[in-house]
Amino acid sequence: NNAAEQTIRMPKLRIKVSGSMRTMTGAEHFAAIRSYTATAIRQGNNMLDALIQAVTGNPWIPATT
Repeated sequence: NNAAEQTIRMPKLRIKVSGSMRTMTGAEHFAAIRSYTATAIRQGNNMLDALIQAVTGNPWIPATT
């Protein structure tokens, strides 16, 4: 599977299990968090560490090239 397919797999599974996202705001928050964690993983960071840093006010920011 390519990276794009892997990225959309989790939201699609969530919709299949629960039937839908409850609100547009909830869907947007889910997508933002999922995007943040997917980028952190692709850059070689631990997902849990990236989330902990974000919650404690020290978010991981990808390096610019």
